[in-house]
Amino acid sequence: MKVLFVSLGCDKNLVDSERMLSSISLSGYTMTDREEEADVIIINTCCFIDDAKEESIASILQMAEYRKSGTCRALIVTGCMAERYRDEIAAELPEVDAVVPLKDEGTIAEVIRRLLPDAADVSGNAGTEKHVPGQGISADGDHSGRVITTGGHYEFLKIAEGCDKHCTYCVIPKIRGRFRSVPMEELVREAECLAADGVKELILVAQETTRYGLDLYGEKSLHVLLEKLCEIEGLRWIRVLYCYPEEIYPALVDVMKRQPKICHYLDLPIQHADDDILKKMGRKTCRKDLEELIGMLRREIPDIVLRTTLITGFPGETEEQHQNLMSFIDDMEFDRLGVFCYSQEEGTPAALMPDQVDAETKERRRDELLTLQQEVAAEAGERRIGTVMEIMVEGFLSDENAYVARTYGDAPDVDGYFFMNSPETWNTGDFLKARVTGADVYDLIGVPEDEFTE
Repeated sequence: MKVLFVSLGCDKNLVDSERMLSSISLSGYTMTDREEEADVIIINTCCFIDDAKEESIASILQMAEYRKSGTCRALIVTGCMAERYRDEIAAELPEVDAVVPLKDEGTIAEVIRRLLPDAADVSGNAGTEKHVPGQGISADGDHSGRVITTGGHYEFLKIAEGCDKHCTYCVIPKIRGRFRSVPMEELVREAECLAADGVKELILVAQETTRYGLDLYGEKSLHVLLEKLCEIEGLRWIRVLYCYPEEIYPALVDVMKRQPKICHYLDLPIQHADDDILKKMGRKTCRKDLEELIGMLRREIPDIVLRTTLITGFPGETEEQHQNLMSFIDDMEFDRLGVFCYSQEEGTPAALMPDQVDAETKERRRDELLTLQQEVAAEAGERRIGTVMEIMVEGFLSDENAYVARTYGDAPDVDGYFFMNSPETWNTGDFLKARVTGADVYDLIGVPEDEFTE
């Protein structure tokens, strides 16, 4: 029995996918990456914004063609879209044989067994079961088994599930539920297993990492978890993503300063900087708070790399408020920045707000923000020329005859790269010192430090 697994969406979704892959593999099924030879196709969906929903729907429809042709005997949909639109998928896509909500992802192997038992009709009649109850995973269950899909030199550690923030534009609390931290001993055990398998960079993720432990231990405990993770042999870099700015606290900053394994990198999803828009978004910060926080972080950790994400075109956003955001980005000079056009998500307060901004205006404002950020990033790259940085090799580009790597300031998939020419042989996951000799907006160019010549 061959299973094809399609994982869409964020890195938190990827962790869920890897756990399901482990369950499937341990049950004796063989994994494949070829649609035409798969007996079972599983799609782990995302529906955070319109673009994600469209990608998920397109993937389901694409894979449904293999179900209709008979080469695939069972098509299973899971993930956030399965949670949010379970009944709609079951009613409107008869090619889908099972819709597995988030809390039941831990039963994925059992779902396959029920759909395709040993005595299943070989003609492809896989049955019509749409939902199989069972115990969950993520923050509520087993964290022991994962199939590493990132290449093995870095991996994500999901430290919590759900969110209690209830920002007015966001559906995550309705889909993923309340904020639940994973017990620290489970996370340490999982990180030890990952390190033993060769993982060198551990990336902590959650809907919000900075509130970790508040529900379990009565106080924020991310700094305690980081201390324990730093003790694990084999880990070289530890990176923290998705830190809400209002939740940054002194002990967290202190451990980042003291522990050499913790990358001087923070992802701060601020979403906007105009006070009125922030209030309408249900955010807990204002422009002054953000300016003070960023100033403090750069004073305490001078080489810190700050990443943020923005939403443009929120309901009622005026041109003046957009310009307020532009000026803030110009002043703060974030090292990394992403921009999303506001997505009108059903079931959220923002979806019912008056003065929805038209798509053309949202896209124009997004492009203006990204153009400004290109200028900021280009200037930052120029300042890096001549410096020496530690990099981790990601691979080799044969057509460019160059190695591709990342610095501590680059999270995988979302940030830039370090391109390096060298006659030496370097393997994925190798660390070395390299000198920056050039810059290209978001990327750096260089050579190993011991090969550098004037």
